[in-house]
Amino acid sequence: MFSRQTRDAFIIGVALFAMFFGAGNLIFPPYMGLLGGEKWGWAFLGFAATGIGLPLLGILAASRAGGSVEHLGGRVSGWFGVGLSIIVILAIGPLLAIPRTGATAFELGAGAIWPDFSPVLFSVLFFGLTLWFAMNRNSVVKKIGKYLTPVLVLTLGWIIIRGIFYPLGTPAEVSLKAPFGDGFREGYQTMDALASLVFTQIVIAALVYQGYKSPKEQTRLTLFAACVAVAGLLIFYGGLMYLGATAVELYGPDVERTVLLIGITQQLLGNGGALALGIAVTIACLTTAIGLTATVAEYFSRLTTQRLSYKLVAVITVLFSGFFATRGVTEIVNIAYPLLVLVYPVAIALILLTMAGGPFAHRFVYTGAVSGALIVSIPEALHIAGFSSLVYEAWVLKIPFAEAGFAWAVFGIIGMLCGFATVRKLEGAFWIKG
Repeated sequence: MFSRQTRDAFIIGVALFAMFFGAGNLIFPPYMGLLGGEKWGWAFLGFAATGIGLPLLGILAASRAGGSVEHLGGRVSGWFGVGLSIIVILAIGPLLAIPRTGATAFELGAGAIWPDFSPVLFSVLFFGLTLWFAMNRNSVVKKIGKYLTPVLVLTLGWIIIRGIFYPLGTPAEVSLKAPFGDGFREGYQTMDALASLVFTQIVIAALVYQGYKSPKEQTRLTLFAACVAVAGLLIFYGGLMYLGATAVELYGPDVERTVLLIGITQQLLGNGGALALGIAVTIACLTTAIGLTATVAEYFSRLTTQRLSYKLVAVITVLFSGFFATRGVTEIVNIAYPLLVLVYPVAIALILLTMAGGPFAHRFVYTGAVSGALIVSIPEALHIAGFSSLVYEAWVLKIPFAEAGFAWAVFGIIGMLCGFATVRKLEGAFWIKG
């Protein structure tokens, strides 16, 4: 009925959806819906732009650039490509994403089922298993993920369907001033645009393993697989955000993201539903943590030409992640925000320029756009982190669209135009193919 190419690309697309969706990302849409209230649709559009659209473009851009973060960042310079790659790997690894899997697993799983369960003990058990599987890298993890992802999807699907037909309430008016901009920034927390730059290598490797050697064929099938993943993300992110919007009258804006999701699940499916969700999320988080730990260990082992062994990097990764995970989801999210505000504009600029290609495919244009974005995102990130707000308040807030969170885009465009003007004067220098 379906061709071999379609079937293979669809299977990879489903796996890509599982990698993007992860277990930690499901806590963000309900919270954004709660803050958006009756404007949840606008919040969803913003969230979808960075949580769904950018990952899709990220996969295509990385594929066009050569298949890795280094290739994409290398369009500015070689050292910038390596530096960006290190930051991205650390962000989706021990600094943010891996600790968040442990914290999310605890708060939605063991912590919700047994309130007196020690977060430290859970972290030791969770990351002990993570290290064991990452070291052995046997097929058990793949089998668990293969069967667990459908369980998680079915559980969430049932929660969303119940919430649509038996809503907890009616989305009400709230005080959110910039729902699109706030949703756009909340989408940063998924880290999927950054992860897409790494996942591209996994997708291409899977296609090569299945016999697709032609770059043109790989690009076409990668696009199909990415569209499958995007369709899944649209359905589940949209449904979860709507559920959050219907809970406006039940929860205040200061509720923790995990508490909100547990509360919604209990309201719709009872304690049994919350238990099923907690178990599914915990195992899904474990498979995600194992995969990310292996990715980090392999990357730094290769980067240092084996001077840092795979096993040593894996041990360091789980030790740091295990300690950080005990701080809880909310604190991890708060710590992540300034870093993501700093890095995301750079990633967005590189992704969009790479996709545009043509006259924009020039080192000066890339450098100008990235520099312009950083001029704004650096003081903004420092302000969010609690450092000096003088530059932010005296200058950044006066830039158009600053309150909506898009001041960096203004200066990114200015930097891009300056680079383009320089190109016109130095026609033919440093051109980048693609």
